[in-house]
Order: sequence, then C-alpha cells, then structure tokens
Amino acid sequence: MATEREGAVTMRGNPVTLVGNELKVGDTAPDFELVGQDMSPVKSSEYAGKTVIISAVPSLDTPVCDTETRRWDKERAALGGVEMLTVSMDLPMAQKRWCGAAEVGHRTASAHRDEKFATDYGLLMKGARLLARSVFVVGKDGKIKYVQYVPEITTEPDYESALQAAKAAAQ
Repeated sequence: MATEREGAVTMRGNPVTLVGNELKVGDTAPDFELVGQDMSPVKSSEYAGKTVIISAVPSLDTPVCDTETRRWDKERAALGGVEMLTVSMDLPMAQKRWCGAAEVGHRTASAHRDEKFATDYGLLMKGARLLARSVFVVGKDGKIKYVQYVPEITTEPDYESALQAAKAAAQ
C-alpha cells in the first residue's frame, strides 16, 4: 500500500492528500513508462545520461497548466543539453491536440494508463486521480537534483530555481 501524505498540498486552499512517497534531492529518480502523443512508450531509459526537467501538471487544458507548459517550452531553448518532459493524466490525443494548438514543441507524455508514475513520484492526488503540480530535475546520473511539489496546485512553480538546478546538472 502506498504512503498517503494528508494535506501535502492544497487546491484553492483546501488540503489535498498525495499518494506515494515524497522524493528528495539525492534520491534516484524512479523508472517510468508513460504514453506519448502517438501512443508509443515514453520510458525513463530514453533519458539515461541526460539532464531532464520533468514537469507534472494536473491537466494541460487548465489555465495554470497551460501557462506553465508554454513557459517551459520557451525556456527550453536556452537550456542547451537539457531535455524537457511534461507529464499529465490527459489522454495522449488530448495532449497532441493541446500541443498543436499551443505550438508547444517539447515532449509530453500521459500517465493515464496506470497510477505507477504518480505514486512512484509521490504526486497522485487522492480521489481526483490527477497529478499534483510538481517539478523534478534529474541529472545525468539519474539522481534528483531539484524537486518542488508546488504547495498550492493552482499556482505556478518556481521556474528560476528549477532552471538553475537544470543548468548546474547539465554541466
């Protein structure tokens, strides 16, 4: 049974229970297999030896997630060798539609098939079956270099701290 962290974050000021252990800097990033926009597997092994920013969002079709994902897409050009992956529970077809309309070019992946990614990364919102807004920077060594579980789901993450961590990890 996965750990439940009551009130780990809030949504519109209301406490939300997250399912899964909280990851910390220095932890090994859990392996994952998600679903790409074309229904192909997106595996953590594809990022082995690379620095990657993993942005988890509740749904691309919401205003804050839209803003955040567009911002990450703009920032990625200046990141050089850093990969970018946005993950949500949205269906792959919905992600493809949204990315096309938003002209977002970085990779997105869906965690809709099962809750493993969500619980392994400690961000499954109990009851809602959505991902809590969070950012992970995983270094070339597969270790987490930065993590933020955004305290209030309806607010944006700390972009600058994540970007600094990603740039440092990529060196």
